[in-house]
Amino acid sequence: MLIIPAIDLKDGKCVRLKQGVMEGATVFSEDPGAMAARWLKLGARRLHVVDLNGATSGRPKNGQAIKSIVAAVGDRMPIQLGGGIRDLDTIEKYLDSGIGYVIIGTAAVKTPGFLHDACSAFPGHIMVALDAKDGKVAVDGWSKMTGHDVVDLAKKFQDYGVEAVIYTDIGRDGMLTGVNIEATVALARELSVPVIASGGITDLEDVKALCKVEAEGISGAITGRAVYQGTLDFAAAQKLADELSQKGEATGDRR
Repeated sequence: MLIIPAIDLKDGKCVRLKQGVMEGATVFSEDPGAMAARWLKLGARRLHVVDLNGATSGRPKNGQAIKSIVAAVGDRMPIQLGGGIRDLDTIEKYLDSGIGYVIIGTAAVKTPGFLHDACSAFPGHIMVALDAKDGKVAVDGWSKMTGHDVVDLAKKFQDYGVEAVIYTDIGRDGMLTGVNIEATVALARELSVPVIASGGITDLEDVKALCKVEAEGISGAITGRAVYQGTLDFAAAQKLADELSQKGEATGDRR
């Protein structure tokens, strides 16, 4: 299982939010490129980047910061990027610039035809982010709840050809209250594409809990506030995940 450090960008800086509230952002670094290099040095095998300004405005806003992140890691670590991606030209530019995977969130829910076109045009490079609370999907930087059931939408988008589903429990994101294992597993069991867990990871106990259900189809876990505030040691977390994954393989506990 991959432990994936997150870099959330607001006004060119690395920040973390609590439950998606922009006004309550905590700045952890003013140098996104240096932060990306730090995670690479610590052994990260993938990086999760979100353009928060883009997510709320509907168009990319942190281009310079994203360029600095790509420059810092080169081709040594894939980057998955989301936030404000609403057209195929933007996807093409990001992929051409060195981004490995583009994440579509709000646009996937509001205009599913766009997600379908993106999966057709860029197979293997499109992920979908589904942010939910009590099983219902939220959009527009979590500011609006929809009536869409998260499992139903995920199945639909799987059929389009998404590479993975990133599932965030927005009631727990940035709160250091633990992962919603039950909801994440319930979603993963309904899909054949991998699910990447997000929201609420606090410590090594959460990593252990996720690794126990890895065989259900959970391929990774995104962590933000925990690794910045120090409740989770990233290198120790990835090492533990690797060890537990190997044990699972040895016992045949794989889906």
